[in-house]
Amino acid sequence: MKTSLALESSLLILLLSGFNATMAEDKRFSSPTADEARSVELETVKVAADKKGFVLHPSGKRYVPWGHNYASVDILQRLAEDPERVEREFAEMKAAGTTVARIHPELPRILTGPKEVDAKGVDGIKRLLRIGEKSGVHLKITGLANYRIKDRVAWYDKLPEKDRWHAQAFFWENIARTCAESPAVFAYDLVNEPGAVGKPEDGWYLGRMGDVEFCQRLSLTPGERNGDDIFREWTKLMVASIRKHDPTHLITMGMLPFPGAYKTAAEQLDFVSPHLYPKTGKVDEEIALLKQYDWGKPIVIGETFPLSCGPDDERDFLLKSRPFAQGWIGHWPDESPAELAELKKTDKATIQNAIWLSWVELFKELGPQMTNSE
Repeated sequence: MKTSLALESSLLILLLSGFNATMAEDKRFSSPTADEARSVELETVKVAADKKGFVLHPSGKRYVPWGHNYASVDILQRLAEDPERVEREFAEMKAAGTTVARIHPELPRILTGPKEVDAKGVDGIKRLLRIGEKSGVHLKITGLANYRIKDRVAWYDKLPEKDRWHAQAFFWENIARTCAESPAVFAYDLVNEPGAVGKPEDGWYLGRMGDVEFCQRLSLTPGERNGDDIFREWTKLMVASIRKHDPTHLITMGMLPFPGAYKTAAEQLDFVSPHLYPKTGKVDEEIALLKQYDWGKPIVIGETFPLSCGPDDERDFLLKSRPFAQGWIGHWPDESPAELAELKKTDKATIQNAIWLSWVELFKELGPQMTNSE
C-alpha cells in the first residue's frame, strides 16, 4: 500500500496543485453562455429499485454520476477568496457534461472546536449548495477533509479516539442539517480513503503527497478490536449522525483499492465508492479489482484518472467498467480547458498540462456513452 502510494504521489500532487497559464478561447472548451449557465431544477438522487444504479426523484429518470473531484484541498478557501471563479468553473464543468462534483470541505473551516461550529464555514456550504443548484451539478460531499498539513488544528489531533469520533459525528450533524433540504446533494462521502487501525506513533494521517496527506486512520488504540470492528462501529456512528437530520440523501465512503478492508463498512452504506487508477497495460487487472467491490450495491468509482497510464488505457478502463460500475468521477484541472487547449496549440504545454487536457478531452468524448445520452 505505501509503495503504491509513493510511486504515484509525486505526479498526482503536481496534477492537483495547478499551473499558471494564459487565458485563451477554444470553441470546444469555451465558457458557457448566460443561457447555458442559467439555473436548472435539480431532483433528489435515489438508489434504483433494482440496486443497479440511480434514479431522480420524483421523475424516476435514470441518473448517472459522471464528473470530477473539484478543488480537492481548498474548496472553502477558494470560495471565500474568489467565489466568481467557483461559479465559473461549475458552469464550465456542466458545459463539459458533468453531472456530479466531488467536493472536500476542510474540517478546520467547519469546526473551531469539538462542539463549536464556524458560521462562515457553514455559510460556505450553503453557497456551494446554491452553486450546485444553479449550475445543475450535484455534489458528492466528502467529509473530515484535513489534508493540508499546515492548516491542521491542534485541538482536533490531540483528541483521544472516542472524543475524536464524537467531533467527527458533530461535523456530520452540521453538514447534514445544512444540506438536508437541498436537491443538489448527490451523496455524503463519510471520509476519504480511511485506514482502520494504526499505532500511536503512526499518528492519525497517512498517504502523504507533498504538503498534504489524503488519508486518515480511525483508531490508534484498537485494543481487542480488529479492522472490521473499527469500521463497523465508526461507520454506524457517522451514519446515525447524518440520519438525525437527513433521512433522504445517500451515504458512501471513499475507498482505497483494497476491497477486503471495506466490506464491513459497506454494509451500512447506500453505495460503494472505490478509487481506481488503471496502470499501463493492466486494464484487465483493474477491472478484476473493480469486480471485487460487487456487494449487491451500486458502485461509483470515486476517483479515476490517467495518472499511471495514458488516455487510451483510461478509455479502455472506463468502457470496460460499464457492466460493473454505475458512476465515474475524475479530477477537474485548475486551469480552464480553454487555457490548456491554447497551451497545446502554441506548443507551450508541460507534461502535466498535456495529461490534464487528455483527461478533459476524454471526458467530453466518452460522456454520451457513459451516461447513455448519445
